[in-house]
Parts: sequence; C-alpha cells; structure tokens
Amino acid sequence: MDEDLRTADAAETTTRDAWFERVEEIGEELGYFQRLGAHHSAFFADESPTLLVTFETVDDIRTRTAEKLPVGLTLARAHGWSHLCVIAEGETWYRDPAVFAYFDRLVDDAFFEDFDRVVFYGADMGAYAATAYSVTAPGATVIAVRPTATLDPMITEWDKRHMALRRLDFTSRYGYAPDMIEGAGEVFVIYDPEETLDAMQAALFTRPFVTKLRCRNLGALIEPTLEKLGILSAVIEAAGKGDFDAATFWRLLRARRDHGPYLRTLLTKLEAARRPLLTALLCRNVSTRLVAPRFKRRLAELQEELDALGTALPAPAAPHA
Repeated sequence: MDEDLRTADAAETTTRDAWFERVEEIGEELGYFQRLGAHHSAFFADESPTLLVTFETVDDIRTRTAEKLPVGLTLARAHGWSHLCVIAEGETWYRDPAVFAYFDRLVDDAFFEDFDRVVFYGADMGAYAATAYSVTAPGATVIAVRPTATLDPMITEWDKRHMALRRLDFTSRYGYAPDMIEGAGEVFVIYDPEETLDAMQAALFTRPFVTKLRCRNLGALIEPTLEKLGILSAVIEAAGKGDFDAATFWRLLRARRDHGPYLRTLLTKLEAARRPLLTALLCRNVSTRLVAPRFKRRLAELQEELDALGTALPAPAAPHA
C-alpha cells in the first residue's frame, strides 16, 4: 500500500512538473511566466489595452478546462484582451511576501497604467485576492464571488470554516481586503445572503461604491452555476467593456429559471417551509415551460391538497401582447 501511494505521488509530481513546463512555455510565447516564491506563479498574456486579472489555483486550472490553462485566459481570449493570472499551489490565500513583492514591482513599473481598463475577478479564495490586490490598480473594476474579508480571528472569529489557515498573516500588507478596495472603481460582491457566513463576510465590504448582488438559492456553488448558465463569461465581457451593472446581472441571471438544480433547490425550500400554494405556483410555472416530470407530478398532488383545503390556484397571468 505504501509503495502504491509513493508511486502515485511520484506520478502526480511528474504530471504537475510537466504541466508547469507547458504553461511556462505558453506564457513565454504570449507574454511571460514567472515563479513567485515556492507556492505561486504569474502568467501574463499581452494582447490589448483591456486587462483581466484573475486569481486561480493549480488544481482548479488542471480540472476545469480541457486545455488545462487558466480560466481567465479563456475568458480574455474570447475578447482579445490581455490577461494576468496569479496561480496558487494549495490554500495559500495568496498571503506570501513573494506575491506582495510582485505586486509592488507592478506598481513601481506602472504596469497597470498601460491599460485603458482593468478588471479584477476571483471566486472564493480568489475573491479575497482580487479585492485585496485591486489596490494596486486604482480605478479597476472588481468582481468578487463569495469574497472573504480576512481570516484574522481578531476580526472574524465567528467564521470557523478555515481554522487551520488562521496561522496565515492577514494583518500585514494587502491584508484586510475591505480596506484595499478603497481606490477601486466599481466593486461587485456576489453571494447568497442565505449562506450566513458568506453574508457576514460580504457585510464587511459595505462601501458606497460596492454593489452587492444577492443570489438567493445558489448556495456555495455560485461560480460553477454561473459558468453552467453561461453567465460568467457575459459578466466578465460586460465588465471589460465598462457596461456591467446590477441591472445587467439580474437580466443575465434570469437564465436560472431554466436551470434544473436551481429549480429543485427552490422546490425543496418551499416544501420545507410548508407553502403549498407557492409550491404549486412554482410547479405550474416550471411544468408549463419545461419538460419537468417531477414538477408536473408534484403539481397534481398539490392541486388535490389545495382542493381539500378549499384553496384554488389563481389563474395564470395572461401572456404579454
């Protein structure tokens, strides 16, 4: 057994080293690839005056796309934009002096001043980094999905999700993310307000220039859901063009009306809340628009229950002319 584990570890190391070699070659072709200390790297593709900055992890990159290249690169390529990706190996939260020094150099070199528009994007751990390091590019648009303000227990002792990572230093440079967005342009914080700890972290980002986009019933899987719905690419595109706002987001998010997992979550919550009339209205809406046997069966059951209670479903709204 131990020998098998050692063999698997060696194979994984070889595969990872080969991946780094390939990404480094591609980075050098497109712009540059640079190691930042022991646990981070920077990948830069120089294409146009619009720059997308993302924060991703090695494991996420290697599993999310067929090309095994940064997701941000795929999004940027679709529009001919430049792309900077800071890549982490593991749950580092990008709290590394080597990363601090890298962003210091970008500022000293006036790197961000070469671009007409800069968008910082990140989700989860990457959302913390996107907000924390956005201070280096004044006026940048920031899109943060489920951001964390800090893991410093002196501030967020109520958040027990990352106890082992509290040893990381969140009190030095680029530490408290809500302070680091002060020089940003517009900041959009995307989260589910029913996820209590996410909502508490999001509350720490409250500022006049911060727009909170509350995505009820998406839970902790907001980014994967936005990807599946095709919304994430559209959000980044709008931000890169300077056209992103709350109205745009809500219009895009209407796609969730046809998304099975979202609709099933909504059904489960209504059932748990014992709201038969609302549940029936949901089932009627879904079964009318989609092929949804589960919702159609439940509608029939609920109509019998409502009939027994003497409650009738209101007539469907007339279609718009």
